[in-house]
Amino acid sequence: MFKLVLGWTAVLVAIVFVAQKFWMDDSETRKSPQSSSPSTEVESAEDVELLREAAPFCNETLSGFLNAGTPEQRNQFVSSPITTVVRMSRYYSMNPFGEIDPATISLTGSSVVHLPEGNAIETQLSSTNGQLLDVLFVRDDEDWKIDWDHFARYSDAPWALFLAESGEGEGEFRLLARERLADERKEEDSMSLVLYAPRFGYTGDTGFQSPEFLVKRDSRNGRLLEAAFELERTGKRAFGVKLPSIDPEGLIRVRVKIRRTESELRRKFEITDVIACHWYSSDDPGVEISSPEAPASSPEAVPSPETTAETPAPPGE
Repeated sequence: MFKLVLGWTAVLVAIVFVAQKFWMDDSETRKSPQSSSPSTEVESAEDVELLREAAPFCNETLSGFLNAGTPEQRNQFVSSPITTVVRMSRYYSMNPFGEIDPATISLTGSSVVHLPEGNAIETQLSSTNGQLLDVLFVRDDEDWKIDWDHFARYSDAPWALFLAESGEGEGEFRLLARERLADERKEEDSMSLVLYAPRFGYTGDTGFQSPEFLVKRDSRNGRLLEAAFELERTGKRAFGVKLPSIDPEGLIRVRVKIRRTESELRRKFEITDVIACHWYSSDDPGVEISSPEAPASSPEAVPSPETTAETPAPPGE
């Protein structure tokens, strides 16, 4: 608790110092007609004030969550608790909650996230055992609560199990995506993707790699993914978050719906929807894309899946 308070204080002091230094150094520029707009300065000051006011409440919420012993106890510290408790109980029945002592973690950065649903606060923390955490706090009535789906990297099923299971199925997943052969395939009409399940607390460990997915570049899914990869290449993040990414270089966060179908010879996976290019509990994609030109209609055109991956079915299935 003491380390968290010190961490919050240090970050807020740094923010205020940098903001004051910028305003003092740029005072002459602001007097000229080409100065930055007053609204930008007011918004920055509001963000600093929001971080200052919310810091002790976010700290109290996180400490209470980490010290809670059961999903029912943790539920009081998460947003939308009524709809979250069922997912949380099911998730922790398959993924034991790793104990994290609040005394072993320290704050390394925080930023306001301007979501369509309202302002949120993202914090990044490191622990003495090498774990890296990022926690999003959202307003739930008058309290600051944890966006649990983002915190746990929640998916409807364990990724490796979903890929290995037989029969048909569909689920929503929070995954890391990497583009294969980006330079070699840049002139082709499809991009090649592989997907990884994130490991909680250890962002550099990508774990099991999925089969290859081919995504049509001119589809909505393809355009969202290309915009997200371009944002990652420029070092920026969805919604203009100021914190640097803690994910491996070249990987982007995606929330996707994937369908699994199976025939006698092969198992096929299809990305039916790219919901968002982040893990927040917001359906806004987080990146902007332009509407493509409507293609000329053709009676001979045959619809095909936008994004698919195929693997041979195991013998005997």
